[in-house]
Amino acid sequence: MNVRFLGGAREVGRSAILIDDRLLLDYGLLTGNPPRFPVDSVDPEAVVVSHGHLDHVGAVPSLCSGDRRPPIHWTPPTRELALTLARDTLKLHGGTYDCPFTETEVRRVTQVSETHGYRESFEAAGYEVTFYEAGHIPGSAHVVVDDGETRLLYTSDFHTGDQRLVPGTTARPDADAVICEATYSDVTHEDRGAIEDQFAESLRTTVWQGGTVVVPAFAIGRTQEVLLICEAHDIDCYVDGMGKRVTEMLRRHPEFVRDADALGRAKSNARFVDGRDGQRRRIAADNTVVVTTSGMLSGGPAMTYIPAIRGSPTNKVAMTGYQVEGTPGRDLLDTGSAEIDGRRMPVAAQVESYDFSAHADREGILEFLDDYREADVLVNHGDRCEAFAAELREDGFDATAPAVGDAVEV
Repeated sequence: MNVRFLGGAREVGRSAILIDDRLLLDYGLLTGNPPRFPVDSVDPEAVVVSHGHLDHVGAVPSLCSGDRRPPIHWTPPTRELALTLARDTLKLHGGTYDCPFTETEVRRVTQVSETHGYRESFEAAGYEVTFYEAGHIPGSAHVVVDDGETRLLYTSDFHTGDQRLVPGTTARPDADAVICEATYSDVTHEDRGAIEDQFAESLRTTVWQGGTVVVPAFAIGRTQEVLLICEAHDIDCYVDGMGKRVTEMLRRHPEFVRDADALGRAKSNARFVDGRDGQRRRIAADNTVVVTTSGMLSGGPAMTYIPAIRGSPTNKVAMTGYQVEGTPGRDLLDTGSAEIDGRRMPVAAQVESYDFSAHADREGILEFLDDYREADVLVNHGDRCEAFAAELREDGFDATAPAVGDAVEV
């Protein structure tokens, strides 16, 4: 197989991998100002999408431009998440460079979509393809591509530890070559239960002291994880932004979450915000918890909540996800101020960060790869891919870290 990296190599974002110029794995974007897209325009025979995060699926509708109609294969939740993200991108950026597709192309995606469950093999561009549960978010998948001679495993994003929303991956399908993510290849996650306890205690303390906590959270996966934690620790909260729609959608796919009943209780525990008649400003003035998009403070209802609570050190901003360099969330963590809705704002409220990562850490990645010591390992999706590949080679692996634009034979 010829494997060409169009994005996501030695970086986090715009994942796109082309197999033999025929089969495309993911087609995402790298968020930023401006956003960045895969390096080449492609016309694949078929597309396989690993999961519904923007950096893996954000540019997929552009593949249906002109007379192109490649079938798009994914799990049912990934299909719904991809369409939700596409429509949100159209709403926010339609007609600009930040949105590489039109409403017509989004409609075409629904016409060529084909959904599959885990461990159900299907044909795509002449290959046998199989999804395995990846433990990242609902519907996320490892992808195995088999041409009859070589079995390629694309891990995509994965987690080996249990989250409240999804269980950790236990799948270890046979493979001759592995494309493995390295997002947290130099990090050891703290004990998840201990982090949850610290988070819950911090929220309770702030509310008891008369403050408001804003919890910026990614709409897909992280919002639901935080709602599950709040319900388990008996913390009342509001939820705002795209996370509301995603929570409702995931309730329709109970087979793709760890505990559908727990998710139902978490939804019932949270009060959904509609944003009408100044509701957000009234909520911000209460001593309460608000879980809201965006997770990196780059838009969404957070643009109302953060300015409203920033002036008092009794209030708190509790970050729950990785903050990409150059985003307002990262600026807030590093400097205590951020550009919010076009204005640079100092934030006197307390700012905390919690590691609720949905990615495997170093130990998890190494434990996963231990079953693939005889395989070629191609390291991608991280900011230290070359260093991690060198560490793997020292441990006896045949490992490399291709760059964007590189083509590798496996």
